[in-house]
Amino acid sequence: MSETRTLAEFVVGLKLADIPPNVIDDAKRLFIDWLGSALAGRDSRQVGILEAWAAAMGPSSDNSGNASEILPSRKTSTPYFAALINAAASHVVEQDDVHNGSVFHPGTVIFPPLLAAAQAEGASGADLLLAVIAGYEAGIRIGEFLGRSHYRVFHTTGTAGTLAAAIAVAKLYRLDVDQTVHALGSAGTQAAGLWEFLRDAADSKQLHTAKAAADGLMSAWIARAGFTGAQRILEGVQGMAAGMSSDANPAKLIDRLGQRWAITETSYKWHASCRHTHPAADALQQLMHNESILPGEIKAVTARVHQAAIDVLGPVTNPATIHQAKFSMGTVLALIAVHGQAGLMEFERHALSDAEVIALRGRVAMVLDEEVNTAYPARWIGKVEVTTMDGHRHSARVDVPKGDPGNTLSRSELEDKAVFLAGFRAAASAAEMRALIKRIWRIEEESRIGFLLPM
Repeated sequence: MSETRTLAEFVVGLKLADIPPNVIDDAKRLFIDWLGSALAGRDSRQVGILEAWAAAMGPSSDNSGNASEILPSRKTSTPYFAALINAAASHVVEQDDVHNGSVFHPGTVIFPPLLAAAQAEGASGADLLLAVIAGYEAGIRIGEFLGRSHYRVFHTTGTAGTLAAAIAVAKLYRLDVDQTVHALGSAGTQAAGLWEFLRDAADSKQLHTAKAAADGLMSAWIARAGFTGAQRILEGVQGMAAGMSSDANPAKLIDRLGQRWAITETSYKWHASCRHTHPAADALQQLMHNESILPGEIKAVTARVHQAAIDVLGPVTNPATIHQAKFSMGTVLALIAVHGQAGLMEFERHALSDAEVIALRGRVAMVLDEEVNTAYPARWIGKVEVTTMDGHRHSARVDVPKGDPGNTLSRSELEDKAVFLAGFRAAASAAEMRALIKRIWRIEEESRIGFLLPM
């Protein structure tokens, strides 16, 4: 039996009663976290363009009885377009969740199609939670299966994310094993996402998540209607691994299914930047505090990193946009040094215009560190070295960055983050968000998933 089919059998057989309470709780936490990111994407140029495209190419609203919610604008559309826009919105401010081992952002491609499908189908809160967990368990393993070589060229959230979305919606639709395999086949043949956009400050990253979510939903829908897909899309001789990886490991697809709950390994983003910058940002934040170093005293900063950080961040040397600045190690560490943190407001106000940040950005370098690189991606170690103007050298390391399972956000930190994100572009008031958070903590009690926000 193929690993693809074994994975599908696990998903089809998964029951909420079989899942530990802490895993269900994590699904709710991740829902809250994702929702904040989706609302923070309001009024972004990229999301506005995609919403205009959806209005031009499909219905601007759906009056057929199966409407789904577009969160940032509080409009409605068909499930496909709602999933597409919400997925793009939740990947704009770089605050959505990430799984270290697969280097994959699950929430931004799993929640949008699930919420859209659940609203259109009249699914229950329990159905939604079960499908969320199925999507995380399968998607994370697919990302791990594709390996480090895949990530050098392909954005795993766009590729593995398409299949994660398909699995999640297939579970919500209650597809059987054959149909779920077909959904994976259709999702895999559409999966895409290349890192080249980083060199040009292009908008492709939001397109990756938009298409992954929408195409995953489409793949499950057409499988339910009888459309067939490749049976071994992942490990087949002309499947995804054959074309997209040189170190794929099929055993990763079925690693301890039902025993290891990969969703609990997911990290929450604390800094508003690419996850590869976070370990060094934490280490520099710690060093600046412990050594009482002032930004004007810094002559040079060296971040000791893994190879993937160099691959992803290296092309960004002179960021032209705020989003591109989030992939600049120099900018992130300069914001930490000068302003104490690298949050949304620091990026908005200082990343491209603050002379002190720009000057210090040019004094930051990345070097490959053998220990850090060997530990990656299972562990993301942060190491920084600072040379001050008087010639002294200071160093710091962080073994568990803020937001990782071993150093996760408290419930209050999680909720406060979501409230802040929702208010960042005034997408939802604090009162609305607090009420919605309370609702999500009890989502399994809902017999039918309705709209989250007033239209």
